[in-house]
Amino acid sequence: MDIKSTKFAAIAAITFIILFLFNYVGNPLEDKLERALMTAVAGVGGLTIGMWFVHRNSKDDTHHDFD
Repeated sequence: MDIKSTKFAAIAAITFIILFLFNYVGNPLEDKLERALMTAVAGVGGLTIGMWFVHRNSKDDTHHDFD
């Protein structure tokens, strides 16, 4: 999946919303907005880095044997 596609943008937005809502609703502390935003942004950042790595290596036909 290409990072610049609309399909990835939709998946990233859905991931952000789910992570934000789970952290915002389930956190009883007074700084729940900041924690929910940081967790959601970190989740989407991790998703972006992972998808970039997979997309970058998808064009490589060599076999990588990890031991």
